[in-house]
Formats: sequence, structure tokens, C-alpha cells
Amino acid sequence: MNTPRPADDAERLARAALTRVLEPGDERGGRWIREIGAAGLMRCLREPGGPARKLEGMSATRLAGYRLRAAAAEPARDLEAVDRVGGRFVCPGDPEWPSQLDDLGDARPVGLWVKGAPDLRLWALRSVATVGARACTPYGAHMAASLAAGLAERGWVVVSGAAFGVDGAAHRGALAAGGATVAVLACGVDVAYPRGHAELLARIGEQGLLVGELPPASHPTRSRFVLRNRVIAALTRGTVVVEAEYRSGSLVTARNAQRLGRFTMGVPGPATSGLSAGVHELLRGEGVLVTDASEIIELVGEIGELAPVRRGPVLPRDMLDAVCARILDALPRREAVDAREVARVAGTSTDEALGRLYELHSLGFVERQGEGWRLTPPPTRNGDTRRGGA
Repeated sequence: MNTPRPADDAERLARAALTRVLEPGDERGGRWIREIGAAGLMRCLREPGGPARKLEGMSATRLAGYRLRAAAAEPARDLEAVDRVGGRFVCPGDPEWPSQLDDLGDARPVGLWVKGAPDLRLWALRSVATVGARACTPYGAHMAASLAAGLAERGWVVVSGAAFGVDGAAHRGALAAGGATVAVLACGVDVAYPRGHAELLARIGEQGLLVGELPPASHPTRSRFVLRNRVIAALTRGTVVVEAEYRSGSLVTARNAQRLGRFTMGVPGPATSGLSAGVHELLRGEGVLVTDASEIIELVGEIGELAPVRRGPVLPRDMLDAVCARILDALPRREAVDAREVARVAGTSTDEALGRLYELHSLGFVERQGEGWRLTPPPTRNGDTRRGGA
């Protein structure tokens, strides 16, 4: 898609009006806007005879529906309404428009209604989506909150959909860490949905950003929730799924991210959990397994932002060189043997075996018993050594 020019007043008003006319993700409408402009499309819908000449693939029933919506649209009133709640309308071509949304082609948003002080384009440049099940488990809520907090602490913006479950936990985790979070809504930015998240949405509007394709006072529908997910996927550099069933909307977000060439990640759960089944299916494909914020940033961040190397605890025996390790392996635990027998089993000379045995003795690995050597028994719980133990 060509780089859009800044919208003039007529084009901005037309785009604001079209958010009431076109459903989110309407590719046919997006094509018409690309071909004749938003103002041209509104003229076609409002002027008798215009659509027949300029709009292809339009049935009479669909045209009648579009015209009813176009006639009822009052963009100036919507712009005033969003201004009253401290919001704004952002169009393609505006300095604040996140250009990565253009990757959606004709399905990109006509415009975005935004509430909150930060610049959406700047925040989106360094953002990660965290999504998952609404009816999540305590494990899912914990992982979503800890991942979001870790990302926020490292200067990343956490994007989610403000739904119950994983979405809400992710937003709260970012806010608790004093970080940045964006809620992409399937309703107007002045509508508190779900109602149980009214306080959370208010906090996000004050400390972060509320974003939506629908004009003020618009309410969500099932299809709008699904279509909203493409915006979450396109807006961010990667999507993390924390708990999702096979038919989860979160997997729709993940698949959109994959189609757009974004990173797709999943947090594993118990193999017996139905709420993790969708995530595991994602991980069997192109999804990348992640367990903390550093592993996410290693994928979506800049060169050199690597997660720490994972390894088990370092034991004293791990610090021995190869010869000392062979000498140690050659010693029995229950009986003492002389240095010649140790050398034979370890495949080294008697002198070298004897020298290494004294070295291991000073480190506490072996003990001398008469003329022989044996492993030092491990300590018991009360601190005494267990002579001749296993």
C-alpha cells in the first residue's frame, strides 16, 4: 500500500463518518477508500445514482444498508464526543498513525479512535501483545501478569484487549510495574466494556491508551471482537498467547500475527489442561515457547538483547578437570583401594593418580583410609558422615 498523505478536513470527516458505516475489517470498503478516497465514498453513498457508477460488487440490499448508516452518520458530533472524554481520531497519514497497520492492506482500520495522552505510533514501535483465555486458571493469570510486568520494566508496551482473564491480568501487571499498556477495544473508547473492568479501563485511559475502530458510544458484537484481534496483531511486534483452547479467539490473534510476519509465542501449560491445548498446538507449529519477559525480548528486541543462558545449579564436581573427574569415578564409596588400582581404572599413571588423589583430598572429595583411598561419604541430615553409606 502506498504511503498515505495527511488527511485534510474533508477526508478526516469522511473517515470518521465511515467508522459508523463500515464494519471493522471490511476489505471491500477498504478497496473503495483506496480507489476513490473516503470523501468520494461518502459522496457515492449519499448521492443518488453515484454507487452504480463507481462501486463494484455492491448488491442492492448491501447498498441500502450502507446508505442508511451513511445518512445517520454525524462525524462532527462524534469528534466532539471523543474530544469531551479527552480522546481524538487518528487517520492514516497522521503523524500518530502506526504505519505497521498498513500491512493489513484493504482490511486496515479506516481510522482509530484514541483516548489517552501518549503517542500511539511511538508506543506501538516497541510493543508486544499478550492475549489468552477469558476463563483462565490462576496459573494463566500469574503468567500473564508476570510477563507483562517484566516487559513493562524493560520499557516495552503491553497491548491486549481488556477482556476478563489473561487480558486483564496483563494490563494489571504492566500498570503495577509502572509501565505502559494499550487496550484495543471492540467498542467505543468511551464505553466501559466489560462493565466489571470499568475501573481498569479508567486507569488505562489515564496512564496508557484506549484504542478502537468504532466511534463513541458504540457497543461490541461477537464479530467485532474477532475482527479487533487483527489490529492487536498488526499493531505489535509479536503476540504471546497465555492459555487458549482450540477454538479460542486468542489463536485468531496469533494466526493473524503469523500471516503478517510477526513473532508468535506461547506459554506452555500442563499437557492435561484443555486451556493450554490451543497454545500447545500453536507451539507444535511456528510458535516459539517462552517462559519469561527476557525470552520474549530476545525475539522481538534489538540485536544483542539476549535472554540469560538457562542451566541447572553448578556443583563443586563440575569445576574439576577431566583427569580429576576420572580419578573420582574410579573410587568406590564403601571400600578403600590403593593408588595403583585407581590408576588402572582411571587409565593414568600411578604417580599422576596419587597426585590427583591428594588434590581431591584437600578439596574434600576423598579421604584416606590406611594405605587406601575412598570417596568421602555424604553428610547425613544431622551433619555426621555416613560411613560406608550408599
